Amino acid sequence: MLNLCRQTLLASGQKVGARCIGSVVPKLNPPEILLENEPVLSYKKGSKERAELEKVLDKMACECEEIPLVIGDEEIKTKCVRYQVMPHNHKVKIAKYHWATPDLVKKAIDVAVKAQRDWDKVPIDKRLQIWLKAADLMANKYRQYLNAATMLGQSKTVIQAEIDSAAELIDFFKIHGYFAKESLKYQPISTDPKETLNSSRYRGMDGFVAAVSPFNFTAIGGNLSYTPALMGNAVLWKPSDTALLSNWWIFKICKEAGVPPGVVNFVPCEGPVFGDTITSSPYLAGINFTGSVPTFNRLWAQVGQNLSKYKNYPKLIGECGGKNYHFVHPSADVESVVTGTIRSSFEFNGQKCSACSRMYVPQSLWPKIKEGLLEIRNKLKVGDIRDFTIFTGAVIDDIAFKRISGYIEHACSSPNLEIIGGGQYDNSKGYFIQPTIVVTKDPKDKIMTEEIFGPILTIYVYPDSELDKTMKLVETSTPFALTGAIFTQDEDWARKALEELKYTAGNFYINDKSTGSVVGQQPFGGSRMSGTNDKAGGPHYALRWTSPQSIKETFVPLREYDYEYMRC
Repeated sequence: MLNLCRQTLLASGQKVGARCIGSVVPKLNPPEILLENEPVLSYKKGSKERAELEKVLDKMACECEEIPLVIGDEEIKTKCVRYQVMPHNHKVKIAKYHWATPDLVKKAIDVAVKAQRDWDKVPIDKRLQIWLKAADLMANKYRQYLNAATMLGQSKTVIQAEIDSAAELIDFFKIHGYFAKESLKYQPISTDPKETLNSSRYRGMDGFVAAVSPFNFTAIGGNLSYTPALMGNAVLWKPSDTALLSNWWIFKICKEAGVPPGVVNFVPCEGPVFGDTITSSPYLAGINFTGSVPTFNRLWAQVGQNLSKYKNYPKLIGECGGKNYHFVHPSADVESVVTGTIRSSFEFNGQKCSACSRMYVPQSLWPKIKEGLLEIRNKLKVGDIRDFTIFTGAVIDDIAFKRISGYIEHACSSPNLEIIGGGQYDNSKGYFIQPTIVVTKDPKDKIMTEEIFGPILTIYVYPDSELDKTMKLVETSTPFALTGAIFTQDEDWARKALEELKYTAGNFYINDKSTGSVVGQQPFGGSRMSGTNDKAGGPHYALRWTSPQSIKETFVPLREYDYEYMRC
């Protein structure tokens, strides 16, 4: 901000004396932050990072860490105890955690609301320094603890954990910090700063933000809770019951980095108890959510019913999954289609919001694509994630196992569906489901239109002559619009598809799989029933969690009430 020796002037423009009057708006000095992504380590046999990770896995696999609620600076244990188990070996408990009661959620709200005002007084440049320290701890000291907790607790392979709980989590902390810093560069127009100085600042939101995070990405838990906190908010974080251990590590790391008590409160809780309590509080300022459509709809409806109670209109940000597609043009490169689809559909058991679940293939390419898909699918190894030769582990829990296997049973019984690969499942030791490929005669069968969130790919083979007709199915078949990909070597058709499929996906890929968005490279989010499309990892996301204030400082006393045109 300018800090000038200004002269006090009469309205007539005559000088009446000089004195130093500086801007009262504080000058910030944010730390240097580079717009670059965290490198993804390889974990090759014999590598340093692999040896470090295996050592942490050995230790963590033999422990059952007790995880309390944390409200302010108080660790709380309740009578309502639950356990997180390894999905690939569900007899082994890795975390014992405590569920919050409604009274404890209310207590967390009170603590957060009080903490918010003090936290918002901490200059953004100081907050950014804390976030950079947290990112450094995640990248170095605690990298393998985050990876091990994610592998054991969420059954991710080593590379899927490294991409998520290391690289993406670090990117969220650093790159959202970068965008927050860059936003400070804009200041409103001041036509004559000696007379009037205009400025703006970003405040936290009055009240508290509720963060409800999913199991499938450790990084999402860190982003949903700590990005609002970076911008001056106080947060109640409800982590997923099936990601408690990895999320607890994030909380501990951020505490060590210097995030003060009460800024983020760690509140494991039964979903309806948490939702009912936060939406009934007059201090609710926002909800940051990733999860199912029914849950987000319930929260939104509750907010609507309680509008008259709130001090502010709560901001609602949600990401709710999708029915993501690969659309193959007759000119497509077959090998690219096959390998991209295998990875998109079956990495992490299709439990990515962006995973390919439906594919449209032209009849002319189907024999080669079918052959390629089955050849690779038959090589995919499913098992314990500590075996580094596996392709994928187990699905997350018994509820997911029953839901996904139900779709396989539907495929077995329907005359319109044929399972051409996989279809086996077994939950005797872990929640294992083999990568499954289904072909459908009906492009609107529920297996092609409903979100499954599991390792099932359904394919509709269309006549080449019905290309345009089939394209229309992409948009009209489902209420979702998260990710989609087209495969083609025809540039003219690619331009046409880019326009005609504009509203089918928030993240659109050309000759690439529908998964794999990178923070700062492909900001992520979809519209329609896929969410509010606020693009986590992009330049505007952090600003969604602020309440901007415009400030006008006048250094020239106003001496007259009228205007020149009013004078004779």
